Amino acid sequence: MSPEQLLQAYADAVYARGTEALLALYHPDVTVYDMWEHWLYDGQQQWRGMVESWFASLGDERVQVTFDDVRSTVTPDLALVHAFVTYAGLSASGERLRAMNNRITLTLTPGSNGWVILHEHSSAPAEFATGKVNLHRPA
Repeated sequence: MSPEQLLQAYADAVYARGTEALLALYHPDVTVYDMWEHWLYDGQQQWRGMVESWFASLGDERVQVTFDDVRSTVTPDLALVHAFVTYAGLSASGERLRAMNNRITLTLTPGSNGWVILHEHSSAPAEFATGKVNLHRPA
């Protein structure tokens, strides 16, 4: 699986709310610096708890994930991918309800079926004076 295929698999797994499919993209010893609540998820099992809670919170909604301005550097032993990502909440009928943007950086390592995520870091810019995070990227 190439880095680009991994991003598509990520988007597909999130849309399907497929916990196992999403977690299969992560190394067992993954480190995740997520934007929400916790400073660190250390290992796939901790990340599993977040993923299960996220998907359970959706009810009958889906999340459409899109990546743009994807840039990657690939060596035989390591790949670095960074991009802008949009998470759009969709109703059961497919209507776009809301969306947010952030930045994502992935460090990939070879796995048994191609690249897997060894480290994930998501962020968004914050206003210096207020600390308010900007979740909407200008067009």
